[in-house]
Amino acid sequence: MVYKGNLDIDPRGLIYESYRIDGIVLEECRSIFLDWAMGTPVGADMAANLNALMVEYGNAAPEHPMTIVLREGLERETAPRGRRGGAMGRR
Repeated sequence: MVYKGNLDIDPRGLIYESYRIDGIVLEECRSIFLDWAMGTPVGADMAANLNALMVEYGNAAPEHPMTIVLREGLERETAPRGRRGGAMGRR
């Protein structure tokens, strides 16, 4: 079996490999992140997963484009959620 990182939350090694691609840019990291996120189980604790990825990879490479994407995802995941509309929101 090929080594693809230490985390069970990244079984295909997408995030792991993104940190090893020379010259990767923000847009590519966003695409890789979306692929990773779509592969996570329904109901997964995304904030916990993103924190684990930051500890494993992001803290060692704070300026890497994937770290920026992980930070953005974590900020969005932990932001307070307000009402999004619907019939009650239009009254």
